[in-house]
Amino acid sequence: MRSRGEAVTTPVSPVTAISTSNLTKRYGDVVAVDQLSLRIEPSEIYALLGLNGAGKTTTIRMLLGMARPTGGTVSVLGAPVRLGGHAVWSRVGYLVETPAAYPELTVIENLQVAGRLRGSTRAGAVEEVIAQLGLAPYADHRARTLSLGNAQRLGLAKALIDRPEILILDEPANGLDPAGVAEIRGLLHDLTLEHGVTVVLSSHILTEVARLATRIGILDDGRLVKEIHASDLAAQARPRLGVTVRDPAAATTALQAAGFAPDTNGEGGLVLSDERAVRQPDLIATLLVEAGCPPTRLAVEQDDLETYFLDLVGASPAGAR
Repeated sequence: MRSRGEAVTTPVSPVTAISTSNLTKRYGDVVAVDQLSLRIEPSEIYALLGLNGAGKTTTIRMLLGMARPTGGTVSVLGAPVRLGGHAVWSRVGYLVETPAAYPELTVIENLQVAGRLRGSTRAGAVEEVIAQLGLAPYADHRARTLSLGNAQRLGLAKALIDRPEILILDEPANGLDPAGVAEIRGLLHDLTLEHGVTVVLSSHILTEVARLATRIGILDDGRLVKEIHASDLAAQARPRLGVTVRDPAAATTALQAAGFAPDTNGEGGLVLSDERAVRQPDLIATLLVEAGCPPTRLAVEQDDLETYFLDLVGASPAGAR
């Protein structure tokens, strides 16, 4: 097994890893993907985030040449992707939807077959991915006996068998318990940071994506509604001070005179995002009392990341379950 931090032998292409231009897919009157334009750079972990039905899997299938676009273009490592084309697939590993395996073959045998199908002759490749994915206790188990989580691990192992430059994964944490999710997160980080692999994945769980991805594209009804760097996510859930008063207009005037910039919350209350207001709500209370506008409610509030995501795609928390 390769030791952690060992030098990389797989070259990483300097060209854009994946790009799409106005990528569109229609099924009759249904638009599954709508004019999607992406640019994913080498060694990036890019997440396609969206609710079920947002177009994530359809997009991934078009990236891999498994589905023909209705319009637009896709290129991988500088080569155009066409249905049935094989130009770059020796450099791309993937896991799409339910992981497939030969049910009567063992884990080792499935991986040996996967290696041969990909033309991999690298010594120790099977043992390496078995160790990477924690499959050693199940190496001699038939695939049909594996739990959903271990079947997912086997699918990931098959995607990694040939040390790909690009790894494209559809819901890679599906079926894994929290410990397994953390292991996969660590593995994908290592592949990117230590081995220069570009990772593209789909997910509907923002909190998990926020821990893993370097950049996130949020899909809704097949359209890219927002792209955001993971490092900027914290700013989307910044705390603010919520204030309820009987006379919002007078309170706004008093707060502005003191150098604050209150906004309305649409429900007759005020919101202050100033760091000083959030840190010193007692200062705001005193100010309003002295101005003759005593607050009836004063509370520091903060949206979680899920709320931010659901607001972007126009869904309620109940609709997301």
